[in-house]
Amino acid sequence: MHPNQDPCAKPSLLHPDEAIQQLLEQVNVTTNTEVVDLSHAIGYVLAEDLASSIDLPPFDNSAMDGYAFRYQDLDSTASETTLTLIGSSFAGHPFSGKAQPNSCIRIMTGAPVPAGYDTVQMQEKTLTNGEEITISHPAKLGANVRHRSEELGAGTKVLYKGTKIRAAEMGVLATIGISQVRVFSKIKVAFFSTGDELRPVGSELAPGQIYDSNRYSIQGLMTQANVEWIDLGVIKDDKEAIRAAFIKAANCADMVVTSGGVSVGDADYTKQILSEEGTISFWKLAIKPGKPFAFGKLGDAIFCGLPGNPVSSMVTFYKLVWPLLNKMQGLPQKAAITYQAKLLTPIKKQPGRVEYQRGVLSQNAQGELEVTTTGGQGSGMLTSMSLANCFINLEQFQGDTDAGDMVTVEPFNHVLS
Repeated sequence: MHPNQDPCAKPSLLHPDEAIQQLLEQVNVTTNTEVVDLSHAIGYVLAEDLASSIDLPPFDNSAMDGYAFRYQDLDSTASETTLTLIGSSFAGHPFSGKAQPNSCIRIMTGAPVPAGYDTVQMQEKTLTNGEEITISHPAKLGANVRHRSEELGAGTKVLYKGTKIRAAEMGVLATIGISQVRVFSKIKVAFFSTGDELRPVGSELAPGQIYDSNRYSIQGLMTQANVEWIDLGVIKDDKEAIRAAFIKAANCADMVVTSGGVSVGDADYTKQILSEEGTISFWKLAIKPGKPFAFGKLGDAIFCGLPGNPVSSMVTFYKLVWPLLNKMQGLPQKAAITYQAKLLTPIKKQPGRVEYQRGVLSQNAQGELEVTTTGGQGSGMLTSMSLANCFINLEQFQGDTDAGDMVTVEPFNHVLS
């Protein structure tokens, strides 16, 4: 037994860390790749290693606006030397002459340093008098010169398979002259809601009806996860309509996601049809908010059934579905970044489940990290996700936490930020 385990805690609940490991073992990286233009490559994942065909930088160039000269021409008995200006080198317009003894050229940042010259002094440390340029001596030979291939040489691998193309990678690819890249095709995810109580946003609510909010939260999460989502709308509580929706979703997507209909007490058609049309397991997770979760296959598509409560749906997507999508896209798994912070508000907790309380992380005047909850933590309180910038992670078998205690906080990444 875990040293802090409550003997009353339910042993049948699966710890979320164990759950995600089991889930990851059952999904594979997509084999579908495509070639996209660099201008449209943002957000895709590289499907191959890429090497540079050129040196970086491709020629010696100046790191400063100033004057280039031969270091050997400096007067070793003085702190400055006067040289004769014989030309200039600008980006795109290099100096075309030859280096001369006791001479210098005007040079701008990024411009080629001509053969024969080896050092640059910034213009702030020079004095001009017509063609006579007095230069304060730099500390060393080669000062302010970026040398050819000092960043990398031709043939060096620059980016690797499994790298997500962000703004920096776009720039790197352009720097080495690559206009098209082979990437993994975006994962297609189909999703829909079920329930006669659900009404479209903007319509009037009758007694017992609610707005279909989960579909919009899931749509936002999938947009942030950079997948191609397919919204199949709201499906009425009709057995054959739900069956047709599952079949359609499985035929057009790599993954099917639903919310609701996967808990032990659910008496609707969802579980029945999933059992008939796919190979689905219904899990009880040691997680709060959450607990009910379904996973399996519908045809060739992965199926993930999220709990119906809005916060539970978002948390289980973030903690369980998002890592699966990362793997399917070819991205490596990365552990969540966590910090220790002082809790400003007490938290009541029953041992038995890992809890992800929604919190607001900040830094006080002394530079210490502090965190407070967003208030009510009910699994139907979706505003708690909107107000939060982190999870307060509480271990499975711990109990109440007092104000002033240090707690583990997990700042939201781009999917929830």
